[in-house]
This record gives sequence, structure tokens and C-alpha cells, in this order.
Amino acid sequence: MRILFKVIRLVLTPVMLLSEKLTTPKGIKRCGVAQADVNAACQQLQLYQFNACPFCIRVRKEIARLNLPVEKRDAQRNNEYRQLLANEGGRVKVPCLRIENTAGNVQWLYESADIIKYLNSRFSPR
Repeated sequence: MRILFKVIRLVLTPVMLLSEKLTTPKGIKRCGVAQADVNAACQQLQLYQFNACPFCIRVRKEIARLNLPVEKRDAQRNNEYRQLLANEGGRVKVPCLRIENTAGNVQWLYESADIIKYLNSRFSPR
């Protein structure tokens, strides 16, 4: 049974990643000052994700649409990121957005819908 799932994963992963590349929207345009502010705000965000996770793909597409330079951390292949997610976030579940505020407090936001809602409320042009 495990072999069957591995084969399915091997076949579907490239298809999903190609589909992501082909369907990712262009980023919104902002004036230079506004984009600089967004870039500075994104320095405090990290997305913990797996490359072929459909929920992670959904979040990455929204990040691209909003033109956000969010650091992406592969918790599937990088043990250090996986341990940080488990120890500080409380569980190894992706996608997870790590949000650090200016005071240094950290919030771990799980669930793709919640992450997208947060990003839109904070970064969508008004």
C-alpha cells in the first residue's frame, strides 16, 4: 500500500508543481514606496510549507498575487525548519505562517484559508 502511495505521489507532484507555475497570477503593482513598505513588513513573515501540498500551493499563489516577498521554508526536506515548526509552532502541520510583530512576539497561523484571510486583510490594496 505504501508503494502505491509513493508511486501516486511521484506522478502527481510534478503535475501539481507545473500546474502551479502555469496558473499562478501576476503580482499586483504598487508604487515604489508602498511596495517598499510591504517588503519591510514581509521580513517578519515565514511560510512553513511542503512543495507539493495543495493547501500550500493555494497560499503560495495568493502570496504571488499580492506580490509579497515572504520567505518560504520547506519543512518537509529541511529538518531544522521541521523542528522549529514542531517546537515553537506546536505541531508539524502545513501551511503555517510564522508572524513576528515589532515587539518580537510570535504568532503561528495554521490553515490555508486563515493565512489567506490574514494576508488579504493586511496587504490587499484598499
